[in-house]
Amino acid sequence: MPSRTLRDVSGLPATSAALSQSAVIMIDCQETYRHGVMQLEGVEPALQEAAKLLTRARFAGRPIIHIVHDAGPGSPYDLTAECGQISAAVAALPGERLIAKNYPSSFHKTDLDAYLQSLGVKNLVLAGFMTHMCVNSTARQAFNLGYSPVVVAAATATRSLPLPGGGVVTAQAVHDGALAAIADLFAVVVPSAADIPD
Repeated sequence: MPSRTLRDVSGLPATSAALSQSAVIMIDCQETYRHGVMQLEGVEPALQEAAKLLTRARFAGRPIIHIVHDAGPGSPYDLTAECGQISAAVAALPGERLIAKNYPSSFHKTDLDAYLQSLGVKNLVLAGFMTHMCVNSTARQAFNLGYSPVVVAAATATRSLPLPGGGVVTAQAVHDGALAAIADLFAVVVPSAADIPD
């Protein structure tokens, strides 16, 4: 018999809030993840799914926040270089908020929390990269700050990781494990953008 999640035990919602009541946060959808040392497995389908989410959010007139990671010049997250730019398929449009961060959580030492409070929005839809790192960290801190986050599984991706004692954890295993850990308490995880009600 499958274990119950902490969300179940705690009586937290098991389904996504409506998109019409949410803000969309696009996390680190940067070119660095499409090629080179940081290339992710499944990144292209994830970007396509993220683009579908953006299209729906724009049509609904919902707040959209684009997060970019800035690790400085010469890094894989150099905002002055191509690698640091947001991928064209999900690039920000005029009027959409852009926030640069320096830590895995989109909230840590940024004005994201203050901006969301100014909008009066508590429901968040998260997409982007990497599943186990910045999506995970952002979902957890959002929950800790009193938000109700939803993660779109198909709109995120990650990479294989080395085990400390030797061997490799596949990207799929890292992705699935991260989503399971997030879904245990911190957020509702939906398979695709289509699973979020209007």
